[in-house]
Amino acid sequence: MSLETLNDRVKSDLAYLAYGGADWVRPLSHPEGHVYDVVIVGGGQSGLGTAFGLLKERISNILIIDENNEGLEGPWETYARMITLRTPKHLTSIDLGVPSLTFRSWWEAQFGNEGWEAIDKVPRGDWMNYLRWYRSILNLPVLNEVKLSLLEPAEAGIHRLHITGTGATQNTLLARKVILATGIQGGGEWHVPPLIADNVPRHLYAHTSEAIDFNKLKGKKIAILGGGASAFDNANFALSEGVSEAHVFIRRKELPRINPIRQMEGSGMIERFHSLNDRDKYATIAHFFKHNQPPTNDTFDRATSWPGFQLHLGSPWLSVESSTNGTTVTTPKGEFVFDFLVISTGLLTDPALRPELKLIENYICRWGDRYNAPEEVANPVLDAHPYLTPGYSFISRNEEGKAHLHGIFAFNYSALISCGISASALSGMRIGVPKLVSAVADELFLDDREQILDSFFSYNENEFIGQWPK
Repeated sequence: MSLETLNDRVKSDLAYLAYGGADWVRPLSHPEGHVYDVVIVGGGQSGLGTAFGLLKERISNILIIDENNEGLEGPWETYARMITLRTPKHLTSIDLGVPSLTFRSWWEAQFGNEGWEAIDKVPRGDWMNYLRWYRSILNLPVLNEVKLSLLEPAEAGIHRLHITGTGATQNTLLARKVILATGIQGGGEWHVPPLIADNVPRHLYAHTSEAIDFNKLKGKKIAILGGGASAFDNANFALSEGVSEAHVFIRRKELPRINPIRQMEGSGMIERFHSLNDRDKYATIAHFFKHNQPPTNDTFDRATSWPGFQLHLGSPWLSVESSTNGTTVTTPKGEFVFDFLVISTGLLTDPALRPELKLIENYICRWGDRYNAPEEVANPVLDAHPYLTPGYSFISRNEEGKAHLHGIFAFNYSALISCGISASALSGMRIGVPKLVSAVADELFLDDREQILDSFFSYNENEFIGQWPK
């Protein structure tokens, strides 16, 4: 099979599913311009899958905006530095049950079934190429180089999105529903401990989420703070780019070995997480956070095979000081001097950290508002997460905020406690996207309930035209 043949098969499959029928949502007019039924913020895998899901539901008055250049959405060509995805290759995701849209179909169209059997995990660059193909074959409406700078509280059920960027032909967009499909960082911000931020000049460190010019670090000695999968991804990448030494520092005395996601994938935890009560949800994610995602075995083997790799267990950073000779890191096991620091300490989730939400974040209900966790699992980091509905929409802390938040959905990492990993890991996309799409469609339907029911009760078109007696 070729890609051209697969493209024809996709179109045929969608035709058999009656894909692309007439919209059922009534259009709205507004003096300021066009009103979209849905604007999706983020054109990565979550945003693309959501758009396809909405189109399957005959909701086509939609738009995706993404701040990146076309083809560079998401982390895959920017700060993701793993060789392959960590997700098992057989798990489906944003194909939404259409076999010809799976990654496997795309791969086999080029490399055959033997090529599929030969790979262990999906190569990172090929996953991005698959997303580019997916966007193209489905002709999804994406506007690149457009950034959401501010989301105004809804008035009369319409949100005003203030946008910037070279791709923006206007200053605002109007939408009935807004989906924040903004990925792992979209619910807060990447975290750099004050120990580093307050003591190290900005040009001497970078978070793993940032662009790092490793060409300037050739022959240099770097330190990586953090023990999760990303730390080893970055160590391997740095050494492959010519860094002389990469030291990974982990506060734990042993490497994390358990990946709870693997258990979730086979136990029904992803599919049925929404049915748990608040106590079980909170306890589950608290346990999830304890384990941290370990490196894959192949990534670990690659990183540790380099002569310049060093691993420091039981070595939290006690102090960090910079001088003309470099940055000195002090641990319980001694002092070390480095040319550059790479910070792999994850992120913090809190709507208050998102500048585009500054007009509405105070209305957003957090887990700390709704659930008083037992002392043994209580965690302020978890408490700051928004408390969402099973359909990923924000809930207001008070009556005043209900109208302002109506129609805003958080399909990003901030949904972790409320909805499980279905919006934050590729393993959950096949579950999360349909739930989100259903919730958005339900809300559009109920918003127009009176008009839809009036139309139903007044419907008076004859279908049967037979006469008796003949």
